[in-house]
Amino acid sequence: MKTQILIAALFFSGLAAAQQAKDTLKVKNIEAVNIKKQVFKKQSDRFIYDVASSPIAKGTNTFNLLKQTPMISSIDGKSLKIMGKSDVVIYINNKKSNMDAEALIEMLKGTPSEDIQKIEVITTPGSEFQVESNEGVINIVMKKKKNDGYNGTLKMNNEQAYYNNPSAGASFNFRKNKWSVNSNFNTGSWTDRERYTLSNGDSTFRNESFGFNSDPNKNVGGSVNIDYELNKNHSLGFTYNMRYNKSFNSILDITNWENGALINRTVNNENAQTRNHSFNLNYEIKTDSIGSKLTSNVSYLWFNRDKMSTNESFPLNTDPDNKYSALQQSVPQIINNYAANIDYLKKTAKGSTWLMGVSYNHTNTDNDTKQDKIINNAIINDANQTNHFIYKERILGAYITYERKLSDKFSGKIGSRYEITRSSGEILGKTSFDRNYNNLLPYLNLNYAISSDHNLTYSFSSRIRRPRFWELNPSRTYFTPNNYTQNNPFVLASKFYNQEISYMYKNAFFANVSFNYVKDASNQIPLQGSVTGPENDENGNPVMVTKKFLRYIRTNYGDNKQFGLTLGMNKSWFKEIWTTNYSVNLGYNIYKGAVTADPTSVPVEGQTEVVEPYVINFKNFNVSGNINNNIRLSSNKDWFLGVNYYYGSKVKIESGTLGVRQSFDVSLKKIMGNWTFVAEVYDLFNQNYNSIQGVQPNGSYNNVVNFEYSRLLNIGVTYNFGNQKLKKAREIKSANDAIKSRT
Repeated sequence: MKTQILIAALFFSGLAAAQQAKDTLKVKNIEAVNIKKQVFKKQSDRFIYDVASSPIAKGTNTFNLLKQTPMISSIDGKSLKIMGKSDVVIYINNKKSNMDAEALIEMLKGTPSEDIQKIEVITTPGSEFQVESNEGVINIVMKKKKNDGYNGTLKMNNEQAYYNNPSAGASFNFRKNKWSVNSNFNTGSWTDRERYTLSNGDSTFRNESFGFNSDPNKNVGGSVNIDYELNKNHSLGFTYNMRYNKSFNSILDITNWENGALINRTVNNENAQTRNHSFNLNYEIKTDSIGSKLTSNVSYLWFNRDKMSTNESFPLNTDPDNKYSALQQSVPQIINNYAANIDYLKKTAKGSTWLMGVSYNHTNTDNDTKQDKIINNAIINDANQTNHFIYKERILGAYITYERKLSDKFSGKIGSRYEITRSSGEILGKTSFDRNYNNLLPYLNLNYAISSDHNLTYSFSSRIRRPRFWELNPSRTYFTPNNYTQNNPFVLASKFYNQEISYMYKNAFFANVSFNYVKDASNQIPLQGSVTGPENDENGNPVMVTKKFLRYIRTNYGDNKQFGLTLGMNKSWFKEIWTTNYSVNLGYNIYKGAVTADPTSVPVEGQTEVVEPYVINFKNFNVSGNINNNIRLSSNKDWFLGVNYYYGSKVKIESGTLGVRQSFDVSLKKIMGNWTFVAEVYDLFNQNYNSIQGVQPNGSYNNVVNFEYSRLLNIGVTYNFGNQKLKKAREIKSANDAIKSRT
């Protein structure tokens, strides 16, 4: 018996030892094949930042998350750029956002970063994207969750800059069986404060102006998205977006000197309201089990902006020719847009993808500008500046794109977009014009995965930049009676040709070389000159008077070429305690053109206008960079320190040389369950402001310093409630998205 027990003991001990050896081997095998998930990688035509695998995505909002995404930057907290130069269009789950720019930023700031799965950066968008000029695309992919229930977010912020600016927002999501509803609401009040130093002239004349602008705003915005799944292959969706902004008693106060002598003080008081409502009806059909689908949209957009202003000039010297003057101005704008589109995505069993679609946009704008002079308390209409401008635009577009993986290493995407534009403008009773053009816009993307550590991509695209509707409205915004901005209804569309070569190493280091050529480029150009005409002296006798002017005119000027090189890295250190995102952008620009006349001038009997030619002919090298650091301060992953720095060197642009800009930001975040507390200081050293110096070959100059009090302290509190595993309703792309960006 003892022998049997001994044999059994030896047997089972050997079995246990063998099993332990197997388990040990199994553990070693598991350890050997354990692969760390790639946070940042290149795929086909886009860069992918898997933020769900990054410690940065804890305890912040989507806007701050985007600012720390490789290739993306924001220096003003109000806009985003790709590689320091390209403007961006936001897509959510591959569908373009329905919101205007300010409402979109507020939505991003109110969306918890924990809801984001990944961020895709598309520097050269394909033909299927509705973008203009050299805009890039940021596609935000939300986490997919299936549980029924509800959840939401409450967020409060308080910014202390020159003024105190509070804001609050809330989002609510509900899902039950076939119904999905998500909504958001935000409100806030803020006052922008800016300080101006303006000077212009030549060897014989010098004008200097100093002053400030105080612009109070109250804002309410929100959206509702309802999605109903008719069956597993058919879905119906409805989206409504709204935004209301009120800016009453906005004051621009400027004091003016001429040749060193105090002349007058100009005060501009403005009241403005903006209303924006948009509706979209979406229908989607899944046509097979591998991802093919047909999507259709019908949309309507109504945009209304009312602006009333009074501009008064008070004499501050004893010159009898320097009299009190005043004018009042009404500049309303109404935009109605009707749009529809059908898109078809076809996937094949061999892995190829076809994308094709058609779209139609019909836009009417109504701009009834009235301007009056106030003389001896009497209101006298200024017929030269009073106009009723009607603009109509119809755009029919069609695109087709083919994408295929040719081998394990090589893939390609080729496509084209054809757009037919028919537009007409009329200043009632004065002049009219028709502007019709057709554009074929090809696209090509070639991607070569050299190895698991090396990836190379070439992209080419061409795009059109149509004038924004406010740029076409022939109205003025006054600094002083002789210094103002002037919109231009005769601006032509610009054509962009964009090329890029991108290289990525080990999904952490990247380089991007770009070349952009712009034909019929347009911008706001400072035109100086003089107007000579009869005026009555103090005795009522007509005398000839010459007055200098400075007009910022939105107009075409010529062509430009831009070469760019971006080098960067995104990497975590010390077991993801320290996460870095560094990039540097090198640029070389060639601008060539000239503006020799004011395209908006209307001849006035008895007056002679002389415009000094404005020459744009220069080559320029510039550099900018971002340094973003996120440091986890505790092992519980509940304290985070952010240290960020932006630098932009001097760069020559159409209006002059823009000076050095810098911003040093610090943030501290604390996560307590569903609560997140944030304290942030932006532009700690107050170095983020615009200083432009422009000198022409004939010696005339125009200098502008615009200081916006950008240093601010922000305190934010966010609370997440409900079922955090809830899946949101479908994000739906409206048919009139391309129009919204131009309002």
